[in-house]
Amino acid sequence: MTYASRLAVAAAVLSLAAGAAHAQDKQTLAIVVKGLDNPFFEQINLGCQDWAANNLDSEYECLYTGPASSADEAGQVQLVDDLITRGVAAIAISPSNAPAMANRLREIAPEIPVMTVDADLSEADRSLRATFLGTDNYLMGVMMAEQAMRLKPEGGTVCLQLGNVAADNINARAAGFRDTVAGTEGTDRLAGEGGWTEIEGCPVFTNDQADLANQQMADVFTANPDLDAFILIGGWAQFAPQAYAQVTDQVRDRLSSDELIIIAGDTLPPQVQAFNEGRSHVQVGQRPFEMGQRAPDVMIQLINGETVEDPIYTGLDVCTREEPGFCAQ
Repeated sequence: MTYASRLAVAAAVLSLAAGAAHAQDKQTLAIVVKGLDNPFFEQINLGCQDWAANNLDSEYECLYTGPASSADEAGQVQLVDDLITRGVAAIAISPSNAPAMANRLREIAPEIPVMTVDADLSEADRSLRATFLGTDNYLMGVMMAEQAMRLKPEGGTVCLQLGNVAADNINARAAGFRDTVAGTEGTDRLAGEGGWTEIEGCPVFTNDQADLANQQMADVFTANPDLDAFILIGGWAQFAPQAYAQVTDQVRDRLSSDELIIIAGDTLPPQVQAFNEGRSHVQVGQRPFEMGQRAPDVMIQLINGETVEDPIYTGLDVCTREEPGFCAQ
């Protein structure tokens, strides 16, 4: 675990202690995201804060935390361990490394309700959590594929950009994309199915780092000047708008002519700006604010022994140049 993540763990524990001192009758509902450096998760934080502001008389408080870096998978596991050990009423986790998180949950066997939010555990480990709240990630990948097939009906060459290697939500989106294009489930890699071929060197993995994501895009564009499609399974590169603008300036003419299409996940403000500047063709947006806003209520239901749906999906928003919808300005 990095020094920054050790500080994040200490801060989370101190926050828990401070909260208990400030309101001794309040119990903590913890939301642990992949990393505090990802603006997507800040929307979950805002949802958590909104819940708190609208439930001032509740016996519970909402604590949002995570490792300093989304790349620190071990730090996230340690943070979850510490929060459970120190005492929270329930916990909602967005696991960076689903198998590693599952292994630790199996070892400590927490007696409090555990749920996942945004990202789930691997299918074989889902008995370790009560429910999942977030996006139907496979469907998100399906929708990305449908848009790619609409824009490029003859297919072409494609590069998929993914996040952490063991992130279940990202892998589910990639599976939805490949299966839809290929017309069959379980497609590991596109090699001509539906007219689409994944180029050599792809997929690329960003480890949820915006700077790395933009460098990968630049490298792919340089090495593959005739590339037909670049699919940002998550929005990482667009989270750094200046760098993303510089990268897409390299291929601006090809984007304008639709020779090259870019389809990206999420609809945060800098992404909507990029879309409206013509730097992407499609944005498929999740609803992270809703995830943060609803997670405390789901945890309370679990604490009270109520039956909750599994999974609980929060929906998607699709922006295209023909129908900008959510992204319209």
